[in-house]
Amino acid sequence: MLENLKIGPEYEGFLFLAESARNPPVLKPHRHVELELNIVVSGAVTYVVKGQRYRFPKRSLIWFFPSQEHQLVDRTQDARYYVAVFKPEMIRKVCVSDRYAGLLKDRPEVDGVLHAELEPGVYSALESSLPEFLKDGLDADLLNQEAGFGLSEDFSFEHGDPDFLNAGLRILLLRCWRIQLERGVSGKQVKLHEAVRKALDLLESGECSDDLDMLAEICGVSSAYLSRRFRKEVGVTLSRYRNSIKLGRFWSVYRESKGITVLEAAFEAGFGSYAQFYRVFVSAYGQSPREVFRV
Repeated sequence: MLENLKIGPEYEGFLFLAESARNPPVLKPHRHVELELNIVVSGAVTYVVKGQRYRFPKRSLIWFFPSQEHQLVDRTQDARYYVAVFKPEMIRKVCVSDRYAGLLKDRPEVDGVLHAELEPGVYSALESSLPEFLKDGLDADLLNQEAGFGLSEDFSFEHGDPDFLNAGLRILLLRCWRIQLERGVSGKQVKLHEAVRKALDLLESGECSDDLDMLAEICGVSSAYLSRRFRKEVGVTLSRYRNSIKLGRFWSVYRESKGITVLEAAFEAGFGSYAQFYRVFVSAYGQSPREVFRV
């Protein structure tokens, strides 16, 4: 799915710090015309790209090129990671030497996800430079609720000093690419079984979301085999992934439906009871719905 990140003409991209504790899961497969960079600050994040699973821990540098459809499938509860995106026109303007030619491509020059694990000193120097560019930005809670680019139709990224942010994005892009070229790529991919890939597609679409036996039958395997293989390859249990999908739907319904209550949004998202929604919500965010929504 091609996602429109709705970046205003005064910006050459955007930057925000995603946090599991306040950032709703956006688990659908997607891509965008902008180049994306993730820098993992704490915890770990797990993506699926072209049928392979990648898990990235703290100090990981991760690139998603415009042609790469990527799907976030899990994050640890303490996961925090910078998300930066860069417009193609900015990249063409800034990257004029052979050293940066790889950034102009639609896909990476390696099979899979281009990434690197940073040495502690390199990581610390990079990470310490980023908070300054967030100072004049939108509230961190709002940015996380909108996943940076805006899950709500009327949201768009804003920053109090576009010139300063754009300068920071340019430096970040060139600096991280130089680091990437020095570090190379380390293997982290796990090839997914066809049944697991099909289960991911079905769960994301909402089909058979609560019927494990039916899901397994459609995928052509037994329920026990699918559960075991899914956990081994994706890194999380089927039920945890299914609950994350429902949480993502809850946030979409709650934002887009004016006047809807938290309970109504939870039921529409597929939760069978408020008790079930409450358990999943607290597990994901460490706070109760009452604390988050003040209801």
